[in-house]
Amino acid sequence: MPKKKTAVWLSLLLAFGLVAAACGSDSDGSSDTTAADSSGAEGDYAGLSGSLTGSGASFPDAFYQEAIVAFGEVSDLEVTYNAVGSGTGKEEFGGGLTDFAGSDSLVKDGDGPEAGSFLYVPTVAAPITVSYNLGGVEELQLSPDTLAGIFQGDITTWDDAAIAEDNPDAELPSEDIIIVHRADGSGTTNNFTKYLDKASDVWTLGSGDEVEWPTSSQAGEKNTGVAQLIKDNEGAIGYVDLSDAEASGLTFAAIQNKDGEFVLPSLEATSAGLEGATVNDDLSYDPLDAAGADAYPITAPTYILVRTSYEDQATRDNVVGFVTYLLTEGQDLAADVSFAKLPDSLRTKALAQLENVKVG
Repeated sequence: MPKKKTAVWLSLLLAFGLVAAACGSDSDGSSDTTAADSSGAEGDYAGLSGSLTGSGASFPDAFYQEAIVAFGEVSDLEVTYNAVGSGTGKEEFGGGLTDFAGSDSLVKDGDGPEAGSFLYVPTVAAPITVSYNLGGVEELQLSPDTLAGIFQGDITTWDDAAIAEDNPDAELPSEDIIIVHRADGSGTTNNFTKYLDKASDVWTLGSGDEVEWPTSSQAGEKNTGVAQLIKDNEGAIGYVDLSDAEASGLTFAAIQNKDGEFVLPSLEATSAGLEGATVNDDLSYDPLDAAGADAYPITAPTYILVRTSYEDQATRDNVVGFVTYLLTEGQDLAADVSFAKLPDSLRTKALAQLENVKVG
């Protein structure tokens, strides 16, 4: 074909392609790119490299480890997260030992990072199960006051009248109750005790990363340690995140929610609990004891703490890049390890929070 005709045909094909692309956009004027951006499209992480170190909450560890592996397939950035508990994580972050921290509880004076030096970025949410080891009792219901009585040592045997009232059809043994709790400063403890303080009229131990448990109780390191103690001790009861409870094969109780319904922990019940939560200006929020017949009442948030500013551009970009991944592609991994995605409205705010991270 003569060169002139070839040029004409190429011009026509190019023009046709441009028209086809224009016609391919939505009738309301939004393009595929816009739709993808609003739902958290895949980002470009290829330019990230070096290493990042974080530590903190064991509650979200299964999700973070899953996300770190997947993130390694799209980036050369090496990310390490050490699940040492929220308390230690906040201390290490405040001492400049890590680039980011994981925490299920809010930062108080003396925890490590100074006010104004960090930002909360919510990532996922999950239920805190009340797991137990009671041979022959596969179903158990507990109201907030009964749960409080058990964990502060007022209810000491499984056939106590309060437990029997919550479970009229169950055959409850007369054996002693073994309380199992966290040995380390823990956001899981903070949220569990915060729930009891909020939902029960009889709870007296207060709330925090650490509380004064009954002297007869047993303590385990991290959620995995609590899960193992429950598994090893007939008559034991403790609080464990859903992911670790399922991994350990534990049985968990249905907890009475604000609407009076006994609800088992699940991702659907967690999402129902998130819907009614009020989000504060700093993006902290409280889904505990949320209203709704389907809501699981001990639904806990978890956060990544990032600095308001980093010393160099590379570290800032690496932190923002990794946390952006958690809030976009990473959300699709959450259910695989028993965590609930953030509601879209909160996820959008969390992504916007990262724009406040500066250099210098």
